[in-house]
Amino acid sequence: MAGSEKLLLEFDGRPMIKSVIEAASDGGCHQILVVYSSNEVMQAVGSDAELVHNPRAQTGMASSLQVGLRALRSDMEAAMVMLGDQPMVGSRTVSALLRAWRREGSRPAVAVSRGEAGKWAPPVVLARELWDELMTLTGDAGARQVLDHRPELVDTVPSPDRLDDIDTPEDYAKIVKLFPRPNPTRKV
Repeated sequence: MAGSEKLLLEFDGRPMIKSVIEAASDGGCHQILVVYSSNEVMQAVGSDAELVHNPRAQTGMASSLQVGLRALRSDMEAAMVMLGDQPMVGSRTVSALLRAWRREGSRPAVAVSRGEAGKWAPPVVLARELWDELMTLTGDAGARQVLDHRPELVDTVPSPDRLDDIDTPEDYAKIVKLFPRPNPTRKV
């Protein structure tokens, strides 16, 4: 399933990227960016978030992460990295991550616990002190490439939301079955 096209699949009566933007906004993020590569995603987002174009999106997730980090305002102490294909991650999870990161003595990264000892999943808060190292990543490497080798940098919190992401048509069919809508349409 193509990356940017899946962000336009319907979830809760709108493109799934809109659910992610709403979760970030309602959860307390001060600056909301959407890194995009296709004009269709840009049009779907509209004025709901700041748009940052990644002309190298085909090179992998590292370039999108880096484009987003570079576009953040200089007063941002951390970045909440959310995936556009996780439409069921809601504002409660975003708020829990931000509260944990702001807590005195927190580690530079805070992610959602996957239940297994030390395992985590996005979304993840990444303190500015990690950004230089993240800027060295290439290809399809994301923050996991840095943090899995240095687990002492990561705090985890439980998620009150489902963390399902949409990577295949089967994943989307499962979500539609869990949360049926009358006549869901694919806008790809």
